[in-house]
Amino acid sequence: MPLLSVYFSLGSNLGDRKANILEAVRRMDDSFGTGAKALSTLVETSPVGFSGGMFLNAVVMYRLAIPASGVEKAALSILDKVEAIERSMGRTGKGERDAQGKRIYHSRTIDIDILFIGAETIDCPRLTVPHKGISDRPFVLVPLREVARPALKKAFPGFFVNSTI
Repeated sequence: MPLLSVYFSLGSNLGDRKANILEAVRRMDDSFGTGAKALSTLVETSPVGFSGGMFLNAVVMYRLAIPASGVEKAALSILDKVEAIERSMGRTGKGERDAQGKRIYHSRTIDIDILFIGAETIDCPRLTVPHKGISDRPFVLVPLREVARPALKKAFPGFFVNSTI
C-alpha cells in the first residue's frame, strides 16, 4: 500500500492554544499509529469570518498508507478520525450555515482540516480535497509552505508560486 503525504491545518483560539494544537497532534499520532513527519511553526492570526480571540495555526504532515483503489474511502476514514479528535477536545456541533448557505464560524478549542492527500482530488458531500479554502487563507498557506514537500509543490504549483504570502 503506498504511503501518501497527508497535510492538515490545525487552529485554536480558546484556552491554551499551543497546548491544544500539540494535544491534537499527539491524538492524531495515536489515531494514525504513526508520528507526524513535519509540524510547522505556530502562526498567530486574527479570526476570519467572525469576531473572536486570536488563533494559533499550524500545518502538520503525516505519511499514511492509503490504497490506490480506495482513496475516497480512506480519506473519509481519516476525516472520521480527526472529527472524533475535535469532539474529544470539546468541539461541538456541525458546520452551521446562514440563510444564504454561507458558513457560520465560531471560536473553537481545535479545528482540524484535511488540506491535501498526496496529489489526489476528492469531491464528495462530506469532503473536498484539496481543501477549497486554502487559497484565501494566509493562516493556512504560510505554515503549509513551510512544511510542503517537493511532490506537493509540483502537483499543486498554484499554492506555492507567485505569492506575496
